[in-house]
Amino acid sequence: MTTNIAKMIDHTLLKADTTKEQIVKLCEEAKQYNFASVCVNPTWVETAAELLKGTDVNVCTVIGFPLGANTPETKAFETKDAIEKGATEVDMVINIGALKDGNDELVERDIRAVVDAAKGKALVKVIIEACLLTEEEKVRACELAVKAGADYVKTSTGFSTGGATVEDVALMRKTVGPEIGVKASGGVRDLQGAEAMIQAGATRIGTSSGVALVQGKTTTGY
Repeated sequence: MTTNIAKMIDHTLLKADTTKEQIVKLCEEAKQYNFASVCVNPTWVETAAELLKGTDVNVCTVIGFPLGANTPETKAFETKDAIEKGATEVDMVINIGALKDGNDELVERDIRAVVDAAKGKALVKVIIEACLLTEEEKVRACELAVKAGADYVKTSTGFSTGGATVEDVALMRKTVGPEIGVKASGGVRDLQGAEAMIQAGATRIGTSSGVALVQGKTTTGY
């Protein structure tokens, strides 16, 4: 199963103190193991795109990260800028406070701003930050992501109070149906954990432990 699982992994490095040397290593590993993508902060998109040129490893970046509290206009600009620099996938954080306020119109507009900016050029994954939401809010966030035209819903940033759980992945899959991707992210550190997420309905795994995971080891990473 490890061969198949590699192509479901977004090889992730989003720490604030990330250096170019680490990005180079990340991209080399992604090429070696044929991961789905590398997921990096916007400042590293151009570097990653250059390093991965000619491969089928995508360049994924994050938008409105990690709090999601930027305006729709800012997120749209960030998306366009990232795509111009070589991103082919964008993982945006929803406006969590707006969702909790019941301001669904703003949440949907926020997601749609990114979807419209990325249309035809990049996949859009919507991070709902499940650890901060009630079950009802998780369902609503997923429904709004589908309505706004997103390609994926994603559990977590990995920078809040918790990461992916099997229960959240199952709930998200049930809510979005079979057509939309579900990305489990945060705390997936071994093959067993990844396989449990896939069984629950995940079609992509976001992890900084991709190499250890495909080698059947366990780490303490993102």
